[in-house]
Amino acid sequence: MVYCPDAMPERADVDREGTTRRSSTAVASISGYALAGLLVALLVLPLLALLLASSPASMQQGMEHRLFGPALWLSAKTTAVSLAIVVVSGTPLAWWLATARPGRTRVVAALVDLPIVIPPAVVGVALLEAFGRQGLLGPALQAVGITLPFSSAAVVVAQVVVSSPFYVQAAANAFRRVDPDLMAVARTLGAPPPAAFVRVALPVAMPGLVGGAALAWARSVGEFGATLLFAGNFPGTTQTMPLAIYTALESDVDAAVAIAVVLAGMALAVLVALRIGPVVWQAWRARGEQRP
Repeated sequence: MVYCPDAMPERADVDREGTTRRSSTAVASISGYALAGLLVALLVLPLLALLLASSPASMQQGMEHRLFGPALWLSAKTTAVSLAIVVVSGTPLAWWLATARPGRTRVVAALVDLPIVIPPAVVGVALLEAFGRQGLLGPALQAVGITLPFSSAAVVVAQVVVSSPFYVQAAANAFRRVDPDLMAVARTLGAPPPAAFVRVALPVAMPGLVGGAALAWARSVGEFGATLLFAGNFPGTTQTMPLAIYTALESDVDAAVAIAVVLAGMALAVLVALRIGPVVWQAWRARGEQRP
């Protein structure tokens, strides 16, 4: 064994380098966790404050407010109609976006995504310019006796415009996961394209379709800007729950908090459904496949 005194400083330098690297990594990890925790706190703290601001008595008083019932019923009614329109019209579009060549779908996909990046207030002004009395289609609609702005139908139109991209995107991604060989086998066995779509593509893509529909519905429930500008804020006719919160804040904070808590609860229910729904669906399909 040969003693080499010059090797000792080199090893010390390597040890110091390793210690410094580990310290830097630890500092970076702690900083990252701190920033992540700050963001989570920023997301959770307002909801916690909303819950703490409400009590059973104030919730009961708020839900008995004259704005609450009509706004809840109008939101339930308009979002159900808008969701049906989005699903019925968006499913064929999503299937085409998922199965056609990308070069043919690029422009349409960009147009579908526009309402996501355009501010809701801009969407409301654009709807007025399209369907208002002096808008692009306003005179033609009036000629057949249809006045769209500032009506319940305008609420539905605004909800469809702002929520449909969420469903179409999710549905297209779900349809892209359908194996083309399964569709080919169904066609080989004599199933026409519509039957193959219903029996093969829909069951495979169903979790994604349900998730997209839930997101679209949640977006419709929370719509504010486009509805306010295109449909107005008339109780019982166009005043949805977000607009009722806006109105109640001017005179009755308890009512505003009660409506806000209900909306938050609905959003939480949608989130739980998005997390649990696909698992339940897969378990149900697996149980059905195991039956003799």
